[in-house]
Amino acid sequence: MNFGRIVTAMVTPFNQHGQLDVEATKDLVQHLMSNGTDALVVAGTTGESPTLSTEEKLLLFKTVVETVNGQIPVIAGTGSNNTQASIELTKQAEEIGVDAIMLVVPYYNKPSQEGMYAHFSTIANTTKLPVMLYNIPGRSVVNMSVETTLRLAQLPNIVSTKEASGDLDAIASIIEHAPEGFSIYSGDDSLALPVLAIGGTGVVSVASHIVGSEMQQMVRNYQAGQVTAAAMQHRQLLPIMKTLFIAPNPTAVKAALELKGIKVGQVRLPLVPLTAEQQAELQTVVQPTINFFVS
Repeated sequence: MNFGRIVTAMVTPFNQHGQLDVEATKDLVQHLMSNGTDALVVAGTTGESPTLSTEEKLLLFKTVVETVNGQIPVIAGTGSNNTQASIELTKQAEEIGVDAIMLVVPYYNKPSQEGMYAHFSTIANTTKLPVMLYNIPGRSVVNMSVETTLRLAQLPNIVSTKEASGDLDAIASIIEHAPEGFSIYSGDDSLALPVLAIGGTGVVSVASHIVGSEMQQMVRNYQAGQVTAAAMQHRQLLPIMKTLFIAPNPTAVKAALELKGIKVGQVRLPLVPLTAEQQAELQTVVQPTINFFVS
């Protein structure tokens, strides 16, 4: 399945009472579709999935699917460290009409490579939906090996992986040996262009909430052979990409969206809002209008 080049890991909007804000979710989806997003990951890490109830996730999936109305793919974050719970949520997401699911490496349990394979393959075998794997050792503690990823890539509906290990050697090896049609996405905005340069597909992005169109232009320039222009745009975008991680994600990107007049509310505990100093730093980087297009 083609998820495009810029996949946004969407934040989850909350109202002033900390409840899921359905209307703000619809507005955010429209903003993202109008500003460079090729596909959406819903209820992933950036969507504060650990703090969402199953009921909230299902309402979020339903709201996004209805708002998108088939215009771009909707990838539901149904992965967890509980295999059976992930199977049940995946089945419910499939009934709602999502286009694919994303399954994160189980966190806290610290499974072996064989345990990871059994976890992912068991879930994949219960659904007809395309599956995107998600390797993020910084959060899950364990790292899925290249060998395990490639083994899983042989399964018919495991079609993609989001690699947030930051290991370009590992990413290159997956790209080199994966089956034809298997897509590899950077899980780090700052590695979007480097991953494209070694043959990757694109990025599952946080920064695209703010600079999605600019990131699309960078990708188009690279694909058109305008490598110098793409590299310059990458360097211009880096300050925003880095500043969006001055606090645990998605704290800063939610604050940045609010600066842009897009209402998404605050983060839920145990995350806390930016400090005054962090807010000032964010504002100096995000607020100015910057021309990222290189003539």
